[in-house]
Parts: sequence; structure tokens; C-alpha cells
Amino acid sequence: MIDCGSIEFAQARIGARHGERVREGEWQRIETLRELGPLLELVRATSLRPWLAGIDAGSDSHRIESALRERWRAVVAEVAGWMPKRWRPALAWWATLPDLAALQHLARGEEPAEWMRDDDAWQALCAAMPASRAALLAEGPLSALSSGWSTPQALPQLWHAEWRRRWPDRRRVDGDMLEPLARAWIAHERRFAAAQSSEGWLLRASVRAQLVVLLRRAALQPAAAFIHLVLCAIDLERLRAELLRRVVFGHWKAA
Repeated sequence: MIDCGSIEFAQARIGARHGERVREGEWQRIETLRELGPLLELVRATSLRPWLAGIDAGSDSHRIESALRERWRAVVAEVAGWMPKRWRPALAWWATLPDLAALQHLARGEEPAEWMRDDDAWQALCAAMPASRAALLAEGPLSALSSGWSTPQALPQLWHAEWRRRWPDRRRVDGDMLEPLARAWIAHERRFAAAQSSEGWLLRASVRAQLVVLLRRAALQPAAAFIHLVLCAIDLERLRAELLRRVVFGHWKAA
């Protein structure tokens, strides 16, 4: 029997989940549906079903966003639980990934969005006076990002640096696929930032294909857990876009 909390157990779970991922043909069927209700019904018949917890045909955009953030945090916690304890701090940091955009929004001096005032993770920061938010951030779970408050564009780099800091003994991971993963991800972020809006999904498809190759090469390595999370994030982003189109624009006309 394979013990939970081991690389072998994590590899078995990752392999099973990867085999269940929604294929392009299924995504195309999802994209053709105009209304939220039928879309939810179709998605619930796929491996994306768990992402829809707390979402129904009457959900507004704020509820959808909140539910997806909650589900992302749950997925990160689940994957961390598959892995040896020494890797859990680095994996747990990924639960904060959706917070980067919100943090940049506040750091630029923008008013908090309505959903941020209702989210347990953001209520205290939003309620604080703008001049005191940096100090409050430095005392909380996102303290590693507090030095980027005055330079919001640096927050992604600080996020990456904190992720690396949480890796266990570096000598044990030099031969792992973590560095290739980090390079691929950073390169994608740079290309994406410079891309035209029409190129977004092509770039995502390109990095997804690259990550699938890296996942095969990372078998029985800690990097496999992180690659799995990136692939989950790409699927989540795609699902989020489909859900919000129907809610924000009403009856979505398929391209």
C-alpha cells in the first residue's frame, strides 16, 4: 500500500486526475452553450464538476468568483496533503495565487471592489485606512509581498521568490523539474503581458502543452505536484471565463 503523504501517493493521485482532465472537444461543447443553466448541467457531467460547488444558475459574478476562489484553496490544500510534509509550505503558498491581482489593485491606490469587502481574506485590509494597509499586510499571511506595496508591478516576482524560499533543502531539488517549471511559467507571464487580447488563449494552449510534457518528465518528482496545480489553474481560468460571460453578458453568443 502506498502511504498518503509520499511522492508515490501524490504521483498516483496526479496521474489519475490528469487522466480525467477535460479534453478540447468537451471544452468546445461547453463554449457553444449560450445560457448559464445548460452550461452548468454540461460541466457537471465532466471532471470539472467539483469546481461548481456553491454555484447555480442564479449565481451572480461575485458569488461565482467567491466560490471559485474557495475551491482553488481547497484544491491546493488537497494536493499539499498528498505530499510529504516538507513540501507542504511551498504548496500551501499557492493558495494565495488568486490574491495577486486583488493586491495589485489595492496597492495602486484603487478603491476596494465590492466582493473584496465581503471576502474573509480581504475584509480587514479593505476596512483599514489606505495609509495603514502596507503595515497591516506585513503582519498577515501575505507578509512576504508587503515590500511590493509601493511597487505593485513587482508583486509577481515577490510571489515567485517566496515560493522558492519555501522549497526544502535546495540541494535535494537541484535535479528536479522545479527550475524548468519556474522558467516556463515566468516566460509565459512575460509573453502574456505583452500579447494582444486575441492571443491570450493561444498562449495558454501553448504553455499547457509545454506543461503536459514537463509533467511526464517530472514523474515521481516534487515538481509534478506544482505542474498539476498550474494545469488546474489554467482549466479554472477557462471555466471562470465561460461562467462569467453568461452572467455578465447575458445570453452569450458563441464565436
